Amino acid sequence: MVVRSNPSSLSLSLLPSFLPFPPLMGFLHAASFPPPPPSHLLHGSNRPSLLAMSPPPSSPLPRRLPPKLPPLRTRRNVARLLRRAPAPRPRARARASAGGGGGGGGAPPPASPDGSLAIVGSAAATVALTVALAVANRVLYKLALVPMKQYPFFLAQVTTFGYVAIYFSILYIRHRVGIVTGEMLALPKSRFVAIGMLEALGVVTGMSAGAMLPGPVIPILSQTFLVWQLIFSTVLLGRKYSLNQIAGCLLVATGVVTAVASGSNSGQILSGIEFAWPLVMIASSAFQAGASIIKESIFIDAARRLKEKSLDIFVVNSFGSGFQALFVLLFLPFLSNLRGIPFAQLPQYLKEGAGCFLNIGANTTGCDGAPWLPLIFVTTNIMFNISLLNLVKISSAVVASLTVMLSVPISIYVLSRPLPYLPEGASLSPFFVIGGIILVLGLVLYNVPQRQVAKSD
Repeated sequence: MVVRSNPSSLSLSLLPSFLPFPPLMGFLHAASFPPPPPSHLLHGSNRPSLLAMSPPPSSPLPRRLPPKLPPLRTRRNVARLLRRAPAPRPRARARASAGGGGGGGGAPPPASPDGSLAIVGSAAATVALTVALAVANRVLYKLALVPMKQYPFFLAQVTTFGYVAIYFSILYIRHRVGIVTGEMLALPKSRFVAIGMLEALGVVTGMSAGAMLPGPVIPILSQTFLVWQLIFSTVLLGRKYSLNQIAGCLLVATGVVTAVASGSNSGQILSGIEFAWPLVMIASSAFQAGASIIKESIFIDAARRLKEKSLDIFVVNSFGSGFQALFVLLFLPFLSNLRGIPFAQLPQYLKEGAGCFLNIGANTTGCDGAPWLPLIFVTTNIMFNISLLNLVKISSAVVASLTVMLSVPISIYVLSRPLPYLPEGASLSPFFVIGGIILVLGLVLYNVPQRQVAKSD
């Protein structure tokens, strides 16, 4: 019971809850009156009369007088007793407050676990969605390059400008409704320039190598993304990693080398493929890993600049894709020259690429599946990037890459099966399978320390 009023105005009926000795009001009542009359005197009436309840005149006096009573309870004595009484225990106070008693403070009720369960459920849903989109993105990436095998630079250009149009349209809408603020748009653009340059190099080199490599090789070589990411996060963000994480990355690198070393021998998955193309795909992963680390640094810096506001992911996507489109245009003459396309023939190359992409014109041999396969890939890739960047925002770039890596075994299996426009499939050599198993073991070993930390929290 909680005190709500001045002690001098307390009624006597509240005293037993606070006094350190047994209640005295019951003792006074028992000493003032004899026992109640026998039950036969009360029969015949549902409500006994006052006469029946009064003591009989012939009742003998009690043989033993009660002990000396304490002094009369005046307001001054009540205040003195209350000052001597100890404060109620916190547990009793909490019970009185929870019981709906009047205005006392009391301890706050314990926090409900519904909030933490909602956070865990949202994170699990984000991880599952990212894994599904990652598998679809890898498979459609290879299928989109089937009709555009001779024109990967044009596909990279179309994809990049598609990102610019979609992302900036969404950014404009979110700015009009007030989700994106002027402070978010006023962030320094130097890091966005670096992101655009690295992603442009990653997209162009990745599509060039992906058009020449077998489907199951692409997910394996893309796992060097984790190795590059640990290196860049250590150098740029000052991150430190445990021995298990370092050993896991070494296993990932070993698995990639083992799979690639299955080599160009006859009957192997990389037979007839120039050794330079796997190296180009590894370089593409390095560019993309550097861009992801810079994105993470932008979110970290924005949390300090924006204080209580969270940076919207479409700000990063929009400005990053805008500078990416600019650098793709700047790099196109240089990269096309490396592929054997002189600068003078570049306009003709882009014209033929547009005809193949739209599947119209006279020279459309080998362009079956366009434009639907490239368009489906672009749509899926945009959804995947949004989901992945949201995962980076709520966790970290390394955690997001580990989530994506869960799709590696599934993607390898799907790409080894006969698919539309790839009816021959691919046979996986024993060395390639061993390399894939080593790679997955490295991912598991890397993830063990994070699971232990999550349990301890």
